Amino acid sequence: MLRLSSPLKLRTRIMLLVCTVIALVLLVVHAIFVTQSTALTKSSLEEKARAVARTLTETPFVGAAINDPEQQQALQKYIESVRKHNELLYITVMDMNAIRHTHPDPKMIGQRFQGGDEKKALRGEESITEAMGSLGNSVRVISPLYYQGKQVGAIAAGLSTEKIEATISANLLFAYIALLFGGVVGAIGAFYLAHKIKSIMFGLEPSEIASLLEQRSAMLQSIREGVIAVNAQSEITLINDEAKRLLRLSGSFNELLQDKGSKSWPKLLNLQEVLQTGTARHDEELKFNGLVLLSSSVPVRVNGQIAGAVVSFRDKTEVSQLVQRLSGMSNYAEALRMQTHEFMNKLQVILGMVNIRAFDQLEHYIMGIAGQYQSDVGALIRQIKDPVIAGFLLGKINRAREAGITVIVTDDSYLPESSQLEQLHVLVTMLGNLLENAIDALEGVPDPTITVALDYEDGSLFCVVKDNGKGIPPDVIPHIFERGFSTKGTQRGLGLYLVKESLAKLEHSSIECRNNPDRGASFIVTLPYAGKVAES
Repeated sequence: MLRLSSPLKLRTRIMLLVCTVIALVLLVVHAIFVTQSTALTKSSLEEKARAVARTLTETPFVGAAINDPEQQQALQKYIESVRKHNELLYITVMDMNAIRHTHPDPKMIGQRFQGGDEKKALRGEESITEAMGSLGNSVRVISPLYYQGKQVGAIAAGLSTEKIEATISANLLFAYIALLFGGVVGAIGAFYLAHKIKSIMFGLEPSEIASLLEQRSAMLQSIREGVIAVNAQSEITLINDEAKRLLRLSGSFNELLQDKGSKSWPKLLNLQEVLQTGTARHDEELKFNGLVLLSSSVPVRVNGQIAGAVVSFRDKTEVSQLVQRLSGMSNYAEALRMQTHEFMNKLQVILGMVNIRAFDQLEHYIMGIAGQYQSDVGALIRQIKDPVIAGFLLGKINRAREAGITVIVTDDSYLPESSQLEQLHVLVTMLGNLLENAIDALEGVPDPTITVALDYEDGSLFCVVKDNGKGIPPDVIPHIFERGFSTKGTQRGLGLYLVKESLAKLEHSSIECRNNPDRGASFIVTLPYAGKVAES
């Protein structure tokens, strides 16, 4: 499936995402910090002004001097020293009529206090307000002034709003620096993270990885070999459909699914040694409940370390069938080669006789060749119209002749040319195994003879391969088509099993083995056969 790539690369998307998250976090933290810092700074300055005002109201000298004309200058001097020391905009001492007795500007002394927010304090209540006064906009704390238990006035301590804002701005400068630093560090971190993730993904984009994964999956599912991959802990990480099919045939698939991390089944697949030593193993036989598999196991290395293993396997029966097919084609080619070689020799003899003008002997020689051709090759080709089967039988006839065995194809045998390649493969496998078994059975038998009969009628082929050997023991006949069963020793017993398996793939096919009444044994085979239009 084709995937449309994103206009933004993965690295760019990661950086944008991480930077956006970092920016949002920093902005939220900054907003909280600014709000809290502004409130704390303003509260701190107001508390400072309140403390100064309250301290002065509790100073006896201030309460006594407010109504003593002779102490006015000393009061002004004292209040100014306190104001400068505490860095306040102003400290005003006023009487009950709101007349100033102190002020940073001496010209304002004797004038009425501005703002109108002093009335509450003159009634004995402390107040904090922001108002416009003679020195500009300010935050002022006005506290009632008592002397000898009687209120004699009020004291106003003012802070310039400009100074408050300047102090807040100075504090926020560090916040801006921290915000900038956090943004730079976050951007660097985002770039590093994006680069690291990209390198882990081998520089591929997600769409490219998805495409590769789909291609790998399609490739694994399309091959005709079972493939199982495991990690270093012997846990299955991949298994294709063909592997599942073969394991189901062996009855081991359910066990494999129930315990993918089992320590027992890797031994069956010969993976244990591969994982431990890192040594590949090729073309080994595995047995699963009677099913024989040919497997190859190789280690998987990542950065020089064994990270797992991969095992591929096929049913040995299928491999053997391929070998049988190849053997049939080889026999056909060998038969053609032998015929070509034989005819070249005969042509050379004919050429020599012509050169020496031995025409009488030449006539006799040619008549002999023609007679032999009519009895052997010509008759076979007239009866067996399919060139593959004809060549195959000629090869087997020549092989049997070398072993001193006579092969007879009955006069009434007939086989049209095949219209399907698959049925030819089955027929070659069947005839090849039956003839080879017959040749083996005739070893040491006097006058050894094999008779082959092929009878085609209405889409069906009836085939008989008969020998005059010693026959087959009756107790052997029921087991003769079983896998691995053989009377010829170990590592045998696949030929007749392959014949039966090949026929099992065709509908309305059968094979039967029986002993002849006189001596020897016969194999009778029935199978469907799609022949081309027969020649007269």
